[in-house]
Amino acid sequence: MKSFTINKNDSGQRLDKFITKAAPLLPQSLLYKYIRLKRIKVNNKRAEISTRLNVGDVVDMYINDEFFEPKEKTYEFTFASKKLNIVYEDENILLIDKPEGLIVHPDNNEFRDTLIGRIQRYLFEKGEYNPEDEASFAPALANRIDRNTGGIVIAAKNAQTLRVLNDKIKFRELDKFYLCLIHGTLKTKQDTLTAYLSKNEDKNIVKVSDTPFENSKEIRTKYRVLKEFDNKSLLEIELLTGRTHQIRAHFAHIGHPLVGDGKYGQNKLDKKQGFVHQALYSYKLVFNFKTDAENLNYLNGKEFKVDKVWFAD
Repeated sequence: MKSFTINKNDSGQRLDKFITKAAPLLPQSLLYKYIRLKRIKVNNKRAEISTRLNVGDVVDMYINDEFFEPKEKTYEFTFASKKLNIVYEDENILLIDKPEGLIVHPDNNEFRDTLIGRIQRYLFEKGEYNPEDEASFAPALANRIDRNTGGIVIAAKNAQTLRVLNDKIKFRELDKFYLCLIHGTLKTKQDTLTAYLSKNEDKNIVKVSDTPFENSKEIRTKYRVLKEFDNKSLLEIELLTGRTHQIRAHFAHIGHPLVGDGKYGQNKLDKKQGFVHQALYSYKLVFNFKTDAENLNYLNGKEFKVDKVWFAD
């Protein structure tokens, strides 16, 4: 049995309307039957369907608990892991340090534990995101990186932020820096490489050439050598263009594939040395706005960095 005391907001309602709201899983046929059998009473007296409720009235319902609570709705993101390495957060954005091996969006092989799923779960549990809200904005990623690449991914908490970030990324007003470990050493310790790249969508692989070819686009990759050891080089990369697999394919093209890269390199020996993922990390982000950034102007000039990168120590 459950009792309800009518408050100001519920007063003036017909009894049947109130019961429908208080016991949402109770079928209409049982509702009328229970009123008739006095299993639903008002002020401990028999009532009619059309009885109008007043402030202070007590409605007693002698019915099973199963009719009161709606089944809790589940969302896919609630199955995602709670693990989330937050680099920075405010009311508009989240900067997340994504681990290698985690996919950013669902695909045919993984649709539950994704980076966007973890973010949405985190914000849902914080009370900042409710999918049931009318016209609710779903937290979304402004950039993405490959499953086997780690590093900073930007998430927008609202529609305005996502629109502004997409615009700033398009016009290259966010500077993204990567660390990578390549095989061999480079004669020139700091340079900007230029080539042409085309993607095979079916095979998810790209081709790079020094000269333009059919459907190719120019790529520019700026690098500087930070350290050399064991016939390997640690580089800092600034992407001046942002094409699919650009860093991996560009350095493989010049004969210096990334350590651990199974697609554009030969990583059998790398795996034996413990490199189970490609040595590539999006480790630094600089907000470098040239034009008005609306609700994000406060971020202009700010730099965010991941201090620990697994292959850079």
